[in-house]
Amino acid sequence: MFENNPFNFPILSLVVFFPAIAALFILFFVKKTDEDRVRWLANGAALIGFLISLPLWFAFDAAGPQFQFGERYEWIPSIGVEYNLGLDGISLLLVLMTTLLGFIAILSSWKAVTERVKQYYVFLLLLQTGMLGVFVALDFFLFYVFWEVMLVPMYFLIGVWGGPRKLYAAIKFFLYTLVGSVLMLLGILALYFAHHGATGEYTFDLLRLMETSYASGLQFWVFLAFFIGFAIKVPMFPFHTWLPDAHVEAPTAGSVILAGVLLKMGTYGFVRFSIPLLPEASREAVWWVATLAIIGIIYGALVALVQKDWKSLVAYSSVSHLGFVMLGVFALNTLGLEGGILQMINHGLSTGGLFLLVGIMYEQRHTRDIAAYGGIAKVVPKYAALFLIIALASMGLPMLNGFIGEFLILQGVFQVDWVYAAFAVSGIVLGAAYLLWLYQRVMFGKLDKEENRGLADVTSRENATLVPIVALCIFIGVYPKPFLDKLAVPVAAIVERVSPESAQTAEAPPLPAEVLELEDGLGDAAPIPSDD
Repeated sequence: MFENNPFNFPILSLVVFFPAIAALFILFFVKKTDEDRVRWLANGAALIGFLISLPLWFAFDAAGPQFQFGERYEWIPSIGVEYNLGLDGISLLLVLMTTLLGFIAILSSWKAVTERVKQYYVFLLLLQTGMLGVFVALDFFLFYVFWEVMLVPMYFLIGVWGGPRKLYAAIKFFLYTLVGSVLMLLGILALYFAHHGATGEYTFDLLRLMETSYASGLQFWVFLAFFIGFAIKVPMFPFHTWLPDAHVEAPTAGSVILAGVLLKMGTYGFVRFSIPLLPEASREAVWWVATLAIIGIIYGALVALVQKDWKSLVAYSSVSHLGFVMLGVFALNTLGLEGGILQMINHGLSTGGLFLLVGIMYEQRHTRDIAAYGGIAKVVPKYAALFLIIALASMGLPMLNGFIGEFLILQGVFQVDWVYAAFAVSGIVLGAAYLLWLYQRVMFGKLDKEENRGLADVTSRENATLVPIVALCIFIGVYPKPFLDKLAVPVAAIVERVSPESAQTAEAPPLPAEVLELEDGLGDAAPIPSDD
């Protein structure tokens, strides 16, 4: 059954499962010794997956219903589980970013991976399906299935094709995320049974669960369970310790996907589930979530400043930047939410680009030690130019994408409490410090290391991975309106649900017409007592 779907065709299912179909084809019908064919098929499948998703942008009606391209079928009716997919403006941006970065990550692996090539590409394509499913699932059970499916491919990508401490990093990533997932499952079940108690209906449908007003105590405990599950994925301070290990040890494509998409699953969880379903608990949590976000902003930036490993510096910058996202989201107003969601996209582009740049140089020098470089702009000028634009976008230079997101976030946060905004600004200053320090140490100075004199500049394939990112960073920075227009309806719906005014309306429904007529007839002599 299709709902608000102009294609009258299961386009979301096609977008989600096409990478998995390609992975199964490679797994069963391509010999593992035919590595070039595997590469061509995997890259072709990733490109087709991106092209399949593009019509969603043009067909999406920003002024139409919140959720579009809907698909709904019975799956396990005995417990109220449905195959329920839908796309709003938030999901739309994340789906397109996922298909784009998935293609770029797979293309970047052409020469980087030379062992178990077939298995590597199969896991990358399966990971793509898991991530896309998370962003379009409107059934909590289905969402959880995609959330868990995503863990397995990422575990193997880090554990098999990672660096020297790959097993430690892979197990740490898996256990952290699994603990959060189990707690999240308990929260889902609590809402499931609370909704049944209130309505007599068993369902995991997100929109039906939103129709129930949950008790304050239940909201608190479910919010806490969701918070741990999503905060680990973000990751927020102090749940961030798995991230640097996973980033440093993962192959380049794994780091791009991890920074660009996987971390956004945590922030997406807060926006899609925690805040709309648990508005009262979300309002009560603003002060301590904002405090943790600010600690993460400053802590991540300070630790990035002292890193000697190029990749580790970029990894810790993610802790700082995603603290900004969380601060904007929990401003719980239109500006903060729009800025936070847009910054999710901005971070995926700029940090994904930085990891690509690190990987390009690592393939030639086989070291990520910042001290091993210096003055290489003289021999790789195109690389230096691309690096500069992406670094400036990451630090939030005006006319680039990072500035728009940070500006909206600070506006939204200032409306809540100027103190939060004042502390958050320090993260922007520190971000400029560690990125400019990195650029100066790597690109400028004397070219005094013989190994760096023979470095090759970016190839056509590497340009194909970096130029789209640079183009989007500039386009969003100059003209963000198309992206913000897509967010207007879903953000307004979230703000309406979480605003204190809506809570008062829900607690005090309008009096019946008969009572109002009686009240008018009595005048001021005999006021009708209120329920309060």
